[in-house]
Amino acid sequence: MICAEFFTEPNGRLVGFSISGHNGEAGEDIICAAVSSAAYMTVNTITDIIKADARVTVEDGYMLVRILPKEIGSCQDLFAGFKLHMLGLEEQYPQNINVSYTEV
Repeated sequence: MICAEFFTEPNGRLVGFSISGHNGEAGEDIICAAVSSAAYMTVNTITDIIKADARVTVEDGYMLVRILPKEIGSCQDLFAGFKLHMLGLEEQYPQNINVSYTEV
């Protein structure tokens, strides 16, 4: 199962996310490819286009992204779009994807 955890402030603003797990064979699963592609697009936009100060960790089957408080305004729409995408995938594939939230 793929787990997407979104990190929120008490006021609901998104400050990051983590993605973990696999679904099926690495490199051969369309659900995993959809999640990975959207996650990498989000991270690349944050770091290379917006140039936000972010902590990014990527390991086999795991991605963690956290932004500094000063970057919240510039990244909210991007995080919201990624969250919406993940919720849509979770609705289509509830046995394969779980979306959760953690207040930080």
